[in-house]
Amino acid sequence: MSYQTYRNDMQDTQLTNYALFDGVRTRRIFAFLIDYAIIFMLTIPAAIIIAILGVLTLGLGWMLYAIIFPLVALSYIAYTMGGQQQATLGMRAMNIRLMRLDGQRVDGMLAIVHSVLFWALNTVLTPLILFATLFLDRKRTLHDLLLGTVVVRSDRLGLR
Repeated sequence: MSYQTYRNDMQDTQLTNYALFDGVRTRRIFAFLIDYAIIFMLTIPAAIIIAILGVLTLGLGWMLYAIIFPLVALSYIAYTMGGQQQATLGMRAMNIRLMRLDGQRVDGMLAIVHSVLFWALNTVLTPLILFATLFLDRKRTLHDLLLGTVVVRSDRLGLR
């Protein structure tokens, strides 16, 4: 048996343990609220930097104010969810993490696509994105289903 086969078998066995998904829906909601409070706080120093940049560039830098929130949010998500812990600070506080179904690591680009898909689907299908967790396996949302990811409880994986 090769290492890759062993790893895939181990991953399949792990993801069929439904204790990993107990309470994930509620934890995701609270993690979202914590993360966006953090992102809001991070926009304050970013706004100060843009103000200084705007003065230095005779006003051109102030155009960055139009994209400050998405810029800060996507940077935060790429750095935290695409990092070693595979979770944002809010997700860590709620003991959950994002995993790929194929066992590979979540990189920064997948974390960004995950977030952008969440916002795009939330704009189009407002209530359905959360209602999907009631019907899909492993309490996955639509963007989890499209990207082949799942959110699990890290305290039950033995990870923190």
